[in-house]
Amino acid sequence: MTSRLQIINPELTEYIRRYVSFSDNENEVFQSFLRVKKLNKKDFLLREGQLCKSRYFVVKGCVRLYYIDSKGNEQIIHFGIDKWWITDYESLINDIPSKLYIQATEDAELLELSRERFDELCRRIPKLERFFRKIMEKTYISSQKRIEYMFSMSGEELFKHFIANNPEFARRVPQYMIASYLGLSPEFVSKVKRKNPVLNLD
Repeated sequence: MTSRLQIINPELTEYIRRYVSFSDNENEVFQSFLRVKKLNKKDFLLREGQLCKSRYFVVKGCVRLYYIDSKGNEQIIHFGIDKWWITDYESLINDIPSKLYIQATEDAELLELSRERFDELCRRIPKLERFFRKIMEKTYISSQKRIEYMFSMSGEELFKHFIANNPEFARRVPQYMIASYLGLSPEFVSKVKRKNPVLNLD
C-alpha cells in the first residue's frame, strides 16, 4: 500500500541531520516528495527481472536484499532496518532489470523516493546529492568491512563478532538469514551456538 506522506516524519528528520544541515523549508520540500509504503512480512518491494525505480527509507521494520544463486540458494547481500535506506543501485542507476529481490522480513513501513522525484529534488535542493553520497559511502564502508571480516576471521569468530556488534538486529532476523549474510551455513551457526550458549538471544 502506498500513499502520500502527510506530515513531517521525525525519524527521517533526525536521520538527515546526521549528514547535512537542512533548513525547515528544505526538510519539508524533501519529505513532501516521499510516499509512504507499508509492507506485510514476506511482501516484496522488488523481484528479479523488474526495474528498480526508487530508493526506500525504512521507518520501521526490516527488509532484506538478496539474490538466488545457480543452486537455488538465497544469498543475502544487505539488510535494511529501522532508519536506513535500501535499493538496488545497479538497476536504479543503470536502468536495467534487477538480479535481486527486496523482501520484508517483518511488517514494515517505508518512505519511497522515486528516481524521477530524486532528480527533481536534487535540482531544487543541491545539498541532497551530498546527503545521498554520504549514505552511499557509509554503505560501501560497511560492505567493505564485512568482506574484510569474512576473509580474515574464522566462521566462529565472524558470527561472534556480528552478534556482539548487532545484538538487537540478531534478535529480529532469523538465524538462517544471518548465516546467509555472513556466508555461513545454518548448520554451522547452530553448531557455534551450541558451543556458546551465551550467543542464544531468543
